Amino acid sequence: MFVHPEIGIDLGTMNVLIYSKNKGIILNEPAVLAVHTETNEVLAIGSEAKMMIGKTPGNVETVYPLKNGVIADFNKTADMLKQMMKLASKRLGFSLKKPNVVVSTPYHSTSVERRSIHEAIKSCGAKNVYLIEEPVAAAIGADLPVDEPVANVIVNIGAGKTEAAIISLGGVVACHSLRIGGNQLDEDIIQYVRQKYNLLIGERTAERVKIEIGYTPIKHEERTMVIHGRDLVTGFLKAIPLSSIEVQEAISESLQQILSAVRSVLEDCPAELSGDIIEHGIILSGGGALLNGMQDWLSQEVFVPVHLAPNPLESVAIGTGRSLSIMQKLMKAAL
Repeated sequence: MFVHPEIGIDLGTMNVLIYSKNKGIILNEPAVLAVHTETNEVLAIGSEAKMMIGKTPGNVETVYPLKNGVIADFNKTADMLKQMMKLASKRLGFSLKKPNVVVSTPYHSTSVERRSIHEAIKSCGAKNVYLIEEPVAAAIGADLPVDEPVANVIVNIGAGKTEAAIISLGGVVACHSLRIGGNQLDEDIIQYVRQKYNLLIGERTAERVKIEIGYTPIKHEERTMVIHGRDLVTGFLKAIPLSSIEVQEAISESLQQILSAVRSVLEDCPAELSGDIIEHGIILSGGGALLNGMQDWLSQEVFVPVHLAPNPLESVAIGTGRSLSIMQKLMKAAL
């Protein structure tokens, strides 16, 4: 269909993934860049820039230019994407000259936010830019039959947001989203440790705690890990043991809000599609889907089966790339 290269982009809050039709995921980099504050020169992007967080001198700052899946800083986003497209070209072995690009966008993003995404991708030299709603992309990437007259329920728990959607015949029947995701769980842990132990820990430590001993509200064998931070009373470095029960308590409120979004979208399901949901259940995607106990907990709470997508961290990116072949049904132009 196209004579130009075809790629899909998952423009996430914390990571940018680029999918090539023939080679699959060719780039997965943190959505961060290091910039010289006086000259605005981009010094590093992706993994290299992430390694600099918290270690830069006063004239260098590290920036995540995307927030909750939409662009917070247009110029820095465009600069970052241009560098990432160059990196993707190197990995492909040929130039991504005037590619046709499909990029994901949050379901409830505004026309202004969508236009901003369109223009940022266009500024990288894309020939055509199409937008696909993130829940649809995630469903395609999870191998769901989105173009059939059946209910496909996808719950995509990303870094900056969660979207719970019912998809049928290539479109979104119902969707509930909230700006709570993995980043909020990290922040919950940081605040819990600060308030209970007067200990300041960093974002990376909180993320590691979440991954290793973070649990949904289910019974589990208690686990403990030692964390390091700065004592807010003495100013000295300090190490304390933190238990999975404590982490469970720290993130419980945010998880309840995610559960409420899932329940709300199920309540909005048309009666004709309810049988499909009972039979096929819910598919989880996104990094938050990997939280310990997430499948079992959601299934217990909403009384339907809950399954993990084959590649939960890559579902949206895979879906954007695959949608190129069925874009007549599923794509929405940016303007």
